Amino acid sequence: QVQLVESGGGLVQPGGSLRLSCEASGITFSINNMRWYRQAPGKQRELVATITTSGSTNYADSVRGRFTISRDNAKNTVYLQMNSLKPEDTAVYSCNARRSPDRYYAEYWGQGTQVTVSS
Repeated sequence: QVQLVESGGGLVQPGGSLRLSCEASGITFSINNMRWYRQAPGKQRELVATITTSGSTNYADSVRGRFTISRDNAKNTVYLQMNSLKPEDTAVYSCNARRSPDRYYAEYWGQGTQVTVSS
């Protein structure tokens, strides 16, 4: 049974930081590309950051320079370090695992963790 479990969300003031974690089980973590998505109320889900099996990273323009995605294959965990948080970063953040090429493999999702940026 595949499980992705996010943690680390919460309430933070503008300018603050949070570190999200997503621990995977039931998959061979090291051969999965990992992604963080977010969805704010009334908005479409947005891809925030990607880290490939080789460690290459990519970010949405809205978070580049503020967020950092990383992975620890020994711990089957992907992280999202979020700095200089803004109110518009408020959303439910979910992690996603998928092997390449995407069209051949199923994807897996966590349940999400709420991040609220407010004073």
